[in-house]
Amino acid sequence: MSQTASLDLEAALQDAEKPMVLDFTADWCGPCRMQAPLFQQAQEELRGLAECYKVNVDQQPALAVRFNVMSIPTIVVVQGGQARWRSVGVTSKEEIVAAVKQVLG
Repeated sequence: MSQTASLDLEAALQDAEKPMVLDFTADWCGPCRMQAPLFQQAQEELRGLAECYKVNVDQQPALAVRFNVMSIPTIVVVQGGQARWRSVGVTSKEEIVAAVKQVLG
């Protein structure tokens, strides 16, 4: 199950040693519902390599603004507080996992 973004996610983004994968989503978004199981599969495969969070844009609008999220679903891989990779639209588990591995080098 994906962790839910909280207000201290901003601090975690700065301090995280592992990449963080953010799934920007909303309850009312049809494509986001299609993305959910793919994101969960990626999260399971990335266990130990990255931290994965679902970010509800209605509840966390400042994070959506910070990462320049203009449409959802958007997946952003963050390392050192900076976006290192992004994908807009439904993204496969394989693409998410490959992006994290690329960021890790």
